Amino acid sequence: MNPRLLLLPTALLLGSCRIGPDFKLPLASGSNQWKETRNSTTQHLPDDWWKLFGDAKLNRLVARSLAANNDLAAAKARVETARALVGVDRARLFPTLDVAASAGIDRTSGHVASLPFMKLTNEDYRGSFKLAYDPDLWGRNRRLLESSTAQADASAALFDAQRLGLATEVARQYFVLRGLDVQDAVVRDTLVSRKEALDLQQTKTDAGLTDGLATSRARTELELANNDLAVVQRQRGSAEHALAVLCGSRPADFALPAKVVNPPLPTILAGLPASVLLRRPDVRAAALHLRAVNAQIGVAQTAFYPNFSLLGEAGLESLNAANFLSAESRILSLGAGAVAPVFNAGANQSRLAAARSSYDEALAGYRQTLLVALREVEDALADLKGLARSRSALDAALASSKDTRQLSQERYNQGLTSYLEVVDADRTVLQTRLALSAVDAQHRISLAALAKALGGGWK
Repeated sequence: MNPRLLLLPTALLLGSCRIGPDFKLPLASGSNQWKETRNSTTQHLPDDWWKLFGDAKLNRLVARSLAANNDLAAAKARVETARALVGVDRARLFPTLDVAASAGIDRTSGHVASLPFMKLTNEDYRGSFKLAYDPDLWGRNRRLLESSTAQADASAALFDAQRLGLATEVARQYFVLRGLDVQDAVVRDTLVSRKEALDLQQTKTDAGLTDGLATSRARTELELANNDLAVVQRQRGSAEHALAVLCGSRPADFALPAKVVNPPLPTILAGLPASVLLRRPDVRAAALHLRAVNAQIGVAQTAFYPNFSLLGEAGLESLNAANFLSAESRILSLGAGAVAPVFNAGANQSRLAAARSSYDEALAGYRQTLLVALREVEDALADLKGLARSRSALDAALASSKDTRQLSQERYNQGLTSYLEVVDADRTVLQTRLALSAVDAQHRISLAALAKALGGGWK
């Protein structure tokens, strides 16, 4: 073998480079403070942040959903698919070795043979190892590997984002359901008092003390409370069914007994905007997707340069099976090839333009993801501030409405006012209690939304 043939792959390896722009993450600009709060204390949320609410049933539901949710299982499969495709691109960096074997017999027609001494029947036996290697002179294969690796990492980050979103949705539906349990208890208490009021008015009517108007009004209020209970139960059923699907169960196989729970609310601090953007898995996924698209620009640029390949084959070949393993049957070939673009009607330029446009699209998507992440935190903080004010106002309103109801009842008992005033006062108490339960449930929902907006505790 000519030793100079060995210089070609060595020169190609030493001279290889990586064409295309190296990735640099664009800097995120913005304030170091939140608009809705001045508290910028750094806080690391635990991975299982939902345990901050101190509800064992919620903890079990979230764990069950993370283990059995079908959408999450599909996302996990997408991550495994992306990681497997990385192996395909990594394999391009190494030589390929194949084994080939063939055996055949060929007979030529005697009427076709041009020379009388030609053999009409010929045998051929061949076996060889074929070696092929792309030295990746311009870094195309390495850019492909960079792109697929970043895309696989982006799939993993999206999986984390989906886990975070699933845990948040379970918490949201659970808080909705528990809030409806409180409303159910409130309405049932009201039903008891209204049934007593109806019985009292009916007794007065039967005794001829009233004309029946108060009795009719009391019966109307009782039925309206029954309607309120039906509405609450219908909404609770929908929340329970949603939890069943989130946990990977059929609604018919899932039940959550009613229970009034009111554990203390946790404190979740927002931290700094920069730390939030580092924690958010969707932001990480957008950045990794941007890197994958950036590498594709380098792939498109390599199409303008010649492509080199190294080939080798060694084995045995014989026209006779008996001599196949003899030393004289050895075959060997080494070679190198190159293919350079000359004319393709602008296809390479179009692919490069498409790759650059895809990068611009991914860059815009990354910047939008940053803005949405910051907005979600601000929304959650604004909700919590507003809910705190609402809670304070409703507490005061409930105390005042109870006083009003008591005074109205006393005035009615003294004959100073009509029963309509008592009805209005009682209705105000009910609506205020229902509003309070809704605010309490929404407070927990907003805290869960804040945990999600902060990126949860996923690493």
